[in-house]
Formats: sequence, C-alpha cells, structure tokens
Amino acid sequence: MTGRPGFCVAIDGPGAAGKGTIARAIAGRFGFHHLDTGLLYRAVALKGGDPGSAARGLSAADLARTDLRSAEAGQAASRIAAIPEVRAALLDFQRRFATQPPGAVLDGRDIGTVICPEAELKLYVTAADTTRAERRAAELGADVAEVLSQLRERDARDAERATAPLRPAEDAVILDTTTLTIEQAVTTAVVLVEERWLRG
Repeated sequence: MTGRPGFCVAIDGPGAAGKGTIARAIAGRFGFHHLDTGLLYRAVALKGGDPGSAARGLSAADLARTDLRSAEAGQAASRIAAIPEVRAALLDFQRRFATQPPGAVLDGRDIGTVICPEAELKLYVTAADTTRAERRAAELGADVAEVLSQLRERDARDAERATAPLRPAEDAVILDTTTLTIEQAVTTAVVLVEERWLRG
C-alpha cells in the first residue's frame, strides 16, 4: 500500500466504547505509532501535587506505572483533564507525536476536535452506556451497576467541561460498536483508513 508520511488517525469517544482496542489494531495493521492520550492524564493525576507542574514534568517512568488503568486513575484523570493548564502542558507533546511517519494513531476525548483537527481520518467510537458498563465490568471484575454509575458520571463531566469537551468532530465518522464484535469494528476502521490513506 502506498500513502504519505505523517498520516494521522484521530479516535475519540467515551470510555469502554472500544476506541483503544481499535486504535491498537490500526497501529499494528499499518505500522503506525500509537498513543493512548488518556494515559497522559492518568499519569498526571497519579503523580499528585500541583497538576500543572505534574503535567510539565511528566516522564517515561510516569507512563510506565502499572496502576494507570485502574478505575480510580480513570476517575482522577477525568477531573485533571478539565484543568486548562494541564491540557496546555500536554498539547505540544501530543501534536508532535501525531506527525511521526509513516503515521500515528491517537485515541482520547479531544483528538479530532483539539489535538489533531487536521487529521486525515477522525473516528468517534461510541456505544450504549449499558453495553460499555458491561464491557468495563467484565474487564475489571467489577459490579455492572457500579461501573455504569461511574461511566455516566464521567460522561457528564467530560461532555460538560468548559475546556475541550467530549464531542465528535464535525467531520468525524461515527462508529457505534454497541452491536458489533471487536473484529467487525476493527474491520470497519481498517477499511476507512485504507480509503483515506490511498486517497491522499
């Protein structure tokens, strides 16, 4: 397959919709670099102290912590992500990452709207909140009702924050995974990448 260097895939959406799995699959399929931007905010939250200072001093060791994917880290990250100073500190890092050849896949909540508004492909991956809760509960071995409550709380906080709220970019392709298997969702995304990459 031929294409141009620096191809960027921006993937946004709420938690447990499948965006991370799809992002990793695309990166593996096309040899692109992958960044789960949510880990940046989780790492900042777990560093403690002043959030702005923590964001500016983020290190590789901070991103290697084994507790970054805990439910507690996710909730803390959502609160930290609403702080403009934190978002500004991490903006340049993410944009530099997105320009790497042959391409990069970034997944998060404001990639297509703020971080990479010029991305060649923008996906907004979503699913019914009950479906997402069942997936996350199975992943964590947690109670579905409790996870559903946490997801709805975070969805509201992410969508209502003043800085970079969670929403689809105007030109994003909406990928609803509620009734899809992960294989079906990945196949759909791969076809979209192939179409956009070849088009360029």
